[in-house]
Amino acid sequence: MRIHRTINLVLACIAAMTPPGIAAFQASVGKTASPKLGDSKTNPKDGLRYLWIPPGTVTTGCSPGDDECYGDEYPPRKVTLTRGFWLSRTEVTQAAFEKVMGYNPSIFQGSDLPVEYVSWDEADAYCTEIRGRLPSAAEWEYAARAGTTGSRYGNLDEIAWYWGNSKFSTHPVAQKKPNAFGLYDMLGNVVEWTHTFYWVQLNQENINPTGPSTAEYKELRGGGWWDDPDLIRASYRRHFETTDIDYNIGFRCVSE
Repeated sequence: MRIHRTINLVLACIAAMTPPGIAAFQASVGKTASPKLGDSKTNPKDGLRYLWIPPGTVTTGCSPGDDECYGDEYPPRKVTLTRGFWLSRTEVTQAAFEKVMGYNPSIFQGSDLPVEYVSWDEADAYCTEIRGRLPSAAEWEYAARAGTTGSRYGNLDEIAWYWGNSKFSTHPVAQKKPNAFGLYDMLGNVVEWTHTFYWVQLNQENINPTGPSTAEYKELRGGGWWDDPDLIRASYRRHFETTDIDYNIGFRCVSE
């Protein structure tokens, strides 16, 4: 009899949990809202601000009407990113790099200047240390374009430090206009490492492309303070070995 009474009590409780009751219960427990465009957070490891980049679709490669494209920017192709990600609002600063790694390799010294003279290996180690990673080349171009289809997301001198206005030096991050996602210096200041291996033929993956599994070089994007205007474009690609360093090269991370 006790067993029957217990079963009946359980059934009564279940019956009382009507859909409104279940909804109220879920509300009382609480849910974490999904991030949206415009959301930001600070990574406690490096103190930098990271912006939410929502999933979406972009046409990568040579932009319509761009007559400065190189052979490895063809053919343009539609790419879909099904997962959003948190990307650093700025290039990694020297202050952040020194806080995490304990040293500063930069040629141009300044706490709010982008760190440079870093190899891919060092950039990867930094991103791993803050529990993140380098962005893929597709993620980088999607974030740089921020919904635009031209070769740049704004007037060159208003958005980028390059050969024509840099006075032969890097500059403090976030001094030029950001793109529509709120990201600074996606073009100019320093060239940025990506996680993707460079390949002459653009990888044909169209959904969350990661590129070849191995190759001799890693891909860099964005152009830097030392570069001519034809290199300061969203689709421009260059490549170096993972141990190469240059005072025109820095990076930013995806925080996970």
